Amino acid sequence: MRLTGAGDPPTSAAERRLALIVLVGAAVVLGVAPILVRLGEVGPAAAGFWRFVFALPLLLILTARPGGGGIGLPSKWMALAGLFFVLDLAFWHYGIVMTSVANATTLCNLTPVVVTAFAWIAWGQRPRRLFLVALALALAGAFAMAAGADGNQGTNPLLGDALSLSVALWYAGYFLAVQAARRTAGAMRVTLWATALGTPLLLATAMLLGEDLWPDGAGGWAALAGLGLMHVVGQGGVAWALGRLPAAVTAVTILIQPVVAALLGWVLFAEALTPVQALGGALVLGAVVLAQRSAQTKAGAEPVSPAPAGS
Repeated sequence: MRLTGAGDPPTSAAERRLALIVLVGAAVVLGVAPILVRLGEVGPAAAGFWRFVFALPLLLILTARPGGGGIGLPSKWMALAGLFFVLDLAFWHYGIVMTSVANATTLCNLTPVVVTAFAWIAWGQRPRRLFLVALALALAGAFAMAAGADGNQGTNPLLGDALSLSVALWYAGYFLAVQAARRTAGAMRVTLWATALGTPLLLATAMLLGEDLWPDGAGGWAALAGLGLMHVVGQGGVAWALGRLPAAVTAVTILIQPVVAALLGWVLFAEALTPVQALGGALVLGAVVLAQRSAQTKAGAEPVSPAPAGS
């Protein structure tokens, strides 16, 4: 069963191409996130809280506008997406502080492994051989980017890598919950409620951990506001694409994000991009191309997306 968003018509080849363009753009925007977290001048969980706070007004406007789908009420899948996203941000933001930007972003984006395994086991969606090749290539690239780091980046690289790796599980849960929520709601409503329900949880986490909640100056506030805008554009684009593309293919395409983050970390924070890391980035990009090709079917047939059990 193909999974689309509420009211979405059957996805044509042209719509899938547009969805891919939107998804790649969203991945590039999300690649800026770890840079803004570093510049936010607050604790890791607090950065996630402010990201949500600054995003909510924009999400409310986009959702309440004519044609925006309306605010409505949250579903259980939206609530679950919010919970997974809180876990995602809390663990990942600490990973960003403790290890390199490249490692934190790459390791947390091993989500395709979890998404593909779950869809295969729970929903019987056996991936194509070409997709498995793309997945292996993406994993090899991700491993090269992590293993190729110079080892002098971050406050506690080993713990930071472990925290970032655990995020792959939370991010996979978020992907699957969002795709399930998109069966009955539009992308902006799903993103709005996942954000709104997660905001108090991130605030509570930051306060329990004794983090700094307030940035020191205008630069910190600008970075946090940028996180909010990035959240709306990036996560909104991902949610929209998930209504039109298979979740597993979407998860692989998001691996563009660590490549962008690694390049920005190199330019802005002088985090050396070693030859091995550069090779890993090239492998990830190649994997994205193969994953997209695996989604194409003969004679313009519709690609199959994972669907929740029992649907």
